[in-house]
Amino acid sequence: MDHLVFEVGTALLLVAFAAILAGKLKFSIIPFLIIVGMMVGPHAPHFGIIDLRFIESAEIINFMGRIGVLFLLFYLGLEFSVGKLIKSGRSIVTGGTIYILINFSLGLLYGFLNGFKTIEVLIIAGIITISSSAIVAKVLVDLRRTGNAETELILGIIMFEDIFLAVYLSVISGLVLGDSTSLTGTLLSIGTAMGYMLLFFIIARKATPLLNKLLDITSNEIFIIVVFASLFFISGFSETIHVAEAIGALLLGLVFSETEHSHRIEQMVVPFRDFFGAIFFFSFGLTIDPFELGGAIWFTLGAVIITILGNFIAGMIAGRKSGLSHKASSNIGLTIVSRGEFSIIVANLGIAGGLLPMLKPFSALYVLILAILGPLLTKQSSKIFYFLNKFFKWKKPKPAKKTANDAS
Repeated sequence: MDHLVFEVGTALLLVAFAAILAGKLKFSIIPFLIIVGMMVGPHAPHFGIIDLRFIESAEIINFMGRIGVLFLLFYLGLEFSVGKLIKSGRSIVTGGTIYILINFSLGLLYGFLNGFKTIEVLIIAGIITISSSAIVAKVLVDLRRTGNAETELILGIIMFEDIFLAVYLSVISGLVLGDSTSLTGTLLSIGTAMGYMLLFFIIARKATPLLNKLLDITSNEIFIIVVFASLFFISGFSETIHVAEAIGALLLGLVFSETEHSHRIEQMVVPFRDFFGAIFFFSFGLTIDPFELGGAIWFTLGAVIITILGNFIAGMIAGRKSGLSHKASSNIGLTIVSRGEFSIIVANLGIAGGLLPMLKPFSALYVLILAILGPLLTKQSSKIFYFLNKFFKWKKPKPAKKTANDAS
């Protein structure tokens, strides 16, 4: 018998339970959703019609999760101005380069010090380097930091990472899977990604009057159909030219942010962002088998430590180079420390190439730990900064005001 709807309903009930529990404890919803997802899945028990393995519904839950990523990044794009990002172009390139160089270098060093082969080291370095745009977007929105000074640079680093990922995957897939990879192909990947992003920036700057007319739709029903059709088409098209579908959603959000309809779009998108975003983190947890994590604990803990240190250092350097305060700069590294979907993609490439068997448990445990720690570190970033400031003296404490007693 077909129990697809019942399975999806059961999954949503678990998502609701995790959300209520997180709300009661006044905690980020992300780790709760991931852990609940881990507790069920293919390894879970089967009780009559209540099938917690979600075998029949796995594809649709995964697809709903992908939709969640699109809404998260689309909404994040709506919160920004293309004009400000263009003005910050040099800072974004500088900050992104610093971020990639520090984290990728640490990943290479860590892999070689542990005695792995060169190709395996390249996979490990890729897993360690790329942050999770979905988790970063969720945290920025939940903590209401989209208006912070450092958030523009964070957004720029996310886009810069996507260019790096497009190039990296094209090169590493040739090495791992045996496909031919040439300098011309690599340059073409870089040019395509950069040209595609530039195209959206031009549209946002030059085609706003036209977009205002096209989106001047009285009916909310027709309006939301047009917006969502644009979102899914652009995201899907982006994937066909090897630009991440999530980045396509982000770019479209940036374009719509320049229109006079941006506030109306935001109001309509928020419920979908929250609903499908929650499913994404649950579906991510479904892919992690807790019984396979034991063999990579110590290696993973070492990788987590160097990732947190590398992100913090890279964020401080990138932020200061862009003229941000020490506090804002520290927020950068603590916000983009989360790892997620992109790290899993890189790990799966190595697994498909028959490389180190430990890649699967390592990537799963590594992503799980940082997906939980990331939102926590971001939420406590101010306390972390003031604690470290006691030792490094980045920011001098304000002198105490004199009272009447002091004057006497």
